[in-house]
Amino acid sequence: MKKSIKLIAIAGIFCSLIFAGDAEDVKQRIEDGFAHLNKMKKSLNDYSKDGALEFWSSGGLLQTIDPTGRPETYDEIKLTPKHIEVVVLAPGKAAAAMYYSEGYMKPKGSAAVGHYLTRVSQTFVKEDGEWNTRTSHWSPVMGGTGTTQTSKE
Repeated sequence: MKKSIKLIAIAGIFCSLIFAGDAEDVKQRIEDGFAHLNKMKKSLNDYSKDGALEFWSSGGLLQTIDPTGRPETYDEIKLTPKHIEVVVLAPGKAAAAMYYSEGYMKPKGSAAVGHYLTRVSQTFVKEDGEWNTRTSHWSPVMGGTGTTQTSKE
C-alpha cells in the first residue's frame, strides 16, 4: 500500500513538472505574437489548425478566422500586451489568457487609431507542441478605441 501511494505521489509530481510551464509558455506566445506584429506589420499566424472564432474591437458580428490567419497588414503599428494573466484549463491542452492591448495602429486602407486600448480574452490549444489561438474577444476600454474594421470582406 505504501509503495502504491509513493508511486502515485511521484507520478503526480512528474505530471505537474511537465505542465508547470504552460502559463509561462502561453504568455511568451502572446508576447512573441505582438513582437512579430510590431516588426512585420502583420499578425503572426498562431491560429489553430481548426481556425478560430473572434469578436473584434470594432464591434460587429462573430468572425471566423481561417487556419491561415488574419490577412490584414498595417502601415504603422505599435501595440503592447499588458498585465497578462493565464489560466491553464487542461494541463498541456488548453489555456485562457486575459490581458490589455495598448498602442496605436494604421491598418492599410483604414483610418489610424491613435489610442488603441482593448481588453483581450483568448483561449489557446496546444497542437504539435505549440500553443495556438482558438478564440479571441477584443473589447475597447473606456477612453480607448477599437479598430475601424468591421469584417474581413
